[in-house]
Amino acid sequence: MDTATLSTTTPDQAPEHGPDTSPGATGPSTPGRGRQRLTRLVRGPEDDPAWARPALVALLVVTAGAYLWNLTASGWANSFYSAAVQAGSTSWKAFLFGSLDGGNAITVDKPPASLWVMALSVRLLGLSSFAMLLPQVLMGVGTVAVVHASVRRWFGHGAALLAGLAMALTPVAVLMFRFNNPDALLTLLMALAVWATLRALEAGSYRWIALAGVFTGVGFLTKTLQVLLVVPAIAVAWVLFADTPLRRRLVGGLVSVAAFLVSAGWWVAVVELVPASMRPYIGGSQTNSFLELTFGYNGFGRLDGSEVGRVGGGGGGGAGGFSSGTGLTRMFDSSVGGQISWLIPAALVFLVGGLLLRGRAPRTDRRRAAYVVMGLWLVTTALVFSLMQGIFHEYYTVALAPPIAALVGMGAGEAWQRRHEALGALTLAAGTAAGSVWGFVLLSRTTAYGGWLRFGVLTLGLAATVLFLVVGRLHRRALGAVVGMAVVAGLAGPAAYAATTLSTGHSGSIVSAGPSTGGPGGRPGGWAVGCPAAAPVGPRPVAPPRVGRRRPTPTAGPRRSVARRRAAPLRAAPRRAAPRRAAPPPVAARRPGVGWAACSTPPPRPPRSSRP
Repeated sequence: MDTATLSTTTPDQAPEHGPDTSPGATGPSTPGRGRQRLTRLVRGPEDDPAWARPALVALLVVTAGAYLWNLTASGWANSFYSAAVQAGSTSWKAFLFGSLDGGNAITVDKPPASLWVMALSVRLLGLSSFAMLLPQVLMGVGTVAVVHASVRRWFGHGAALLAGLAMALTPVAVLMFRFNNPDALLTLLMALAVWATLRALEAGSYRWIALAGVFTGVGFLTKTLQVLLVVPAIAVAWVLFADTPLRRRLVGGLVSVAAFLVSAGWWVAVVELVPASMRPYIGGSQTNSFLELTFGYNGFGRLDGSEVGRVGGGGGGGAGGFSSGTGLTRMFDSSVGGQISWLIPAALVFLVGGLLLRGRAPRTDRRRAAYVVMGLWLVTTALVFSLMQGIFHEYYTVALAPPIAALVGMGAGEAWQRRHEALGALTLAAGTAAGSVWGFVLLSRTTAYGGWLRFGVLTLGLAATVLFLVVGRLHRRALGAVVGMAVVAGLAGPAAYAATTLSTGHSGSIVSAGPSTGGPGGRPGGWAVGCPAAAPVGPRPVAPPRVGRRRPTPTAGPRRSVARRRAAPLRAAPRRAAPRRAAPPPVAARRPGVGWAACSTPPPRPPRSSRP
């Protein structure tokens, strides 16, 4: 059964079902009119299933409640950005430039868009950890809503609900939407840019493709060139699949570029045109230039490892507390895998299966365009993160969460609608098997949940895989159970990691989600900024006391009786030297023109004595 023809009616386009508007009817301010509007807000459009809007509301409310729970356990989170938030909440000049201090001596090494949101929240609610992190939580809920909306429009409510749930449970998303790094706002803006692009494809709208350029431009003011990882997907989809002539597609592309330049360029122009004596120093740059910072330390230097002023190793080799070595398997290794890769195998299976299912569709087929947009976003970002030689942190992968979740929802929804076809049933089975088997592998890397969870995931996943192969012969009442088994098998692992992340405070600049897996970054909590093998932020660890000469323990001879030992005179216990505390964690200081200063590493501990 071909499902190429889909209803694209939106709540804005749905017909009104209000009360009678004849001359004798009651005015719009009557209580009856208000009740109908409230009912429609809760119920949704008349054409939607009765469960669709309540399910979406429940998803967003539960996501908000989970993200808000234990929010202040992270304290000031990344104190580097917290200082800038505090400065921006007290000085409008520090707010504009993203200064690290209220005296406007130096800025942070990123544009200030994410700081603006947090600083406004602090101005409104007062300086506190909750006021600073609340906008991040709202960004997370907004990202879940945007992913849901992007999938729902062309794939239906069931697929959208699955995509939103997968987005909300992604471990690294749970971490970063409760943390004050700029990645939270960046992820939301990238998701909004793709959503606007999908809307633009329907009628070749200049307005929507320009809006995609605006979202991308604000993303540039959040984390500079990283936002450009989504641009190839937007450009290819617009040029190839927009429902408008080629000439309008080319003009629309230019309009989007202009919108990007305006929305991002105004702040860059202010920084570059204001004399250096009248603004703070551009942190992280060597020449007090934001453009040099953008294309150097925060730009191409991240790709080839040539960041000037970098302390410690970058991504290659895993030195300096960063991720393990570069390569195509980086997204699946011990440090990154548990953060983001749970559903990557399933997403790739559903991407290929979805494209095959839409193989004979016309050029402007909306579902195929959605597969291409999300697929290119996922592949481009994953390849760059995997092969970049410079500084790489595990939490960067939060930018992969929206396309992964969307592809799982879209592909599963498409295959379910065509489950009576061999290709649809095979896609469902392969996607379920890929997700459950890889979930078993990831859960096997930690002992935090015992063996019951990983074997349960594997058992449910393989059982659902077999049943999907014969889904056309199953009784209708059994279909819900099979779908439930597949969903639990795919999301139980991420949910466990997400629960661990919610219950743990995180601080410092290098943070990771979930329990420890033994990898370089598989440790919850914070680590000192920019220093190799940095000690955790928190109470100083106590070093073991020195071991000197000790009396050998007798191994032969008569043993004294209990009575003799009790009657023996008490001897004063020998005084032992107080345990020597380890040196404080290394500190890195930002200095104009030299990047991160060298770390003051603590002296090595004395070796243990080899004497008995």
